[in-house]
Amino acid sequence: MKALTWHGKHDIRCETVPDPKIQHAQDAIIKVTACAICGSDLHIFDGVIPSMEKGDIVGHETMGEVVEVGSETKNLKVGDRVVVPFTIACGQCFFCKRGFYSGCERSNPNKEKAEKLWGHSPAGLFGYSHLLGGFAGGQAEYMRVPYADVGPIKVPDGLSDEQVLFLSDIFPTGYMAADFCNFKGGETVAIWGCGPVGQFAIRSAFLLGAERVIAIDTVPERMALAKEAGAITIDFKKDDVYDRIQELTQGRGADACIDAVGTEADTGSGFDAVIDRVKVATFMGTDRPHVLRQAIHCCRNFGTVSIVGVYGGFVDKIPMGSAINRGLTFRMAQTPVQHYLPKLLERIEKGEIDPSVVITHRASLEEGPELYKTFRDKKDGCIKVVLKPGATAA
Repeated sequence: MKALTWHGKHDIRCETVPDPKIQHAQDAIIKVTACAICGSDLHIFDGVIPSMEKGDIVGHETMGEVVEVGSETKNLKVGDRVVVPFTIACGQCFFCKRGFYSGCERSNPNKEKAEKLWGHSPAGLFGYSHLLGGFAGGQAEYMRVPYADVGPIKVPDGLSDEQVLFLSDIFPTGYMAADFCNFKGGETVAIWGCGPVGQFAIRSAFLLGAERVIAIDTVPERMALAKEAGAITIDFKKDDVYDRIQELTQGRGADACIDAVGTEADTGSGFDAVIDRVKVATFMGTDRPHVLRQAIHCCRNFGTVSIVGVYGGFVDKIPMGSAINRGLTFRMAQTPVQHYLPKLLERIEKGEIDPSVVITHRASLEEGPELYKTFRDKKDGCIKVVLKPGATAA
C-alpha cells in the first residue's frame, strides 16, 4: 500500500509499504477514505518529537471503511464506515472506565519510555512516535486499529467524510478546550491560535455559551475565518495583545484563556519569545511557551487557562507567581476523544456545526509531502489539508 512515512526533519515521503494485518483478536483493518495533516504532525515534520524512527507511518486524523475484523471484535463489521480517534484506549482500565481514555494504562506498549520523561504514561497514539507506542499512522491506504470496539465510531448515512473526519481529533480537541472553561453564559474568552483547533475552539465556545471570543493570530486567512465565526481578532504582529485584551475587558482580563498553539509558537515579538527560539535552536530547551505566559497574564483573577496546544518536555519562565496569587485554574489534556464523540456527532447531525469549514486543500497521498511544507509555511491560504488515498494527483 501507499503511505506517508517519516525519514527525518522536513523529510516526509510517500512510499510503498507492507499492508497492515490483524495482530490481535480485538483489531480491525480499515480502508482509509480520508485523512488529514494535523498541526501536531508539523512537530514531527520539524523534528521536535523524540523517538521517531525512519520509515514510521505518520498521521492520526483518519476515517474509512472496515475491511477486516478480529475474532473478538463485536461492535464492528466489514463494510461499516467509521471515524478513528487518535487516542488508543482499551475501555477497561481505571482511566477508561472513568472516561479518561487518553490516560489508558494498557494501550502504550512502550509505557516505560514515556514514564521516564513524564512520570506516567498516557495512552498510545496513532502515528506519533515510539514514545507513544510506535503505532502506524493513518496517512495511508489502510490502517490497523487496536481495541476496535472502543475507538471507532460509526458514521450515519447522509454525512460526508469531510463533515465527520475531524471527529478523529481537532473538533473534540477544540471543543474540549472550550469545555474546560466551564462557561455559565456571557463570558469573554481569549484564544491564541486560529489554526484548525483554534477555529473549533472559537465555534465551540459560542456553542457552550461564551458571549465574546477574542482570537489572536497573524495569518490573514485564519483571522478571516475566525471573524466569520463571530470572533474579535487581534493581530499579534500589529497590536500588543495584553493591552488590547485589557481594553476589551475594561481592565479585568478575559474570563478564560485558551492556548491552542503549543510548543512551536510563532509569536513574532517579545523578548521572552526571542529567548525561547534561541534556546530551542541551541538544544537548551524543548518548547517555546510564550503563548502560555501571555495567556496567564491576560486571564482575569480566578479565571481559567485551558491548554490544548501540544507541549513535549520542560517549559521555563512560567509566571506561577501570577497564577497562584490571582487564583487561576489550569485545565489541560491530550483529548479523550471517545468521551466527546457521541455528543459531537449529534451536533453535526443537527446542523449546529459543519466541521468541513476549515478545509482549504484537498489532495492525493502522493501530494502529501509537498502539502506538509505548504501547511507548515502557511502558504497558499492553507488552513487544513485533507488527503484522499486512491485519488489521482492534480
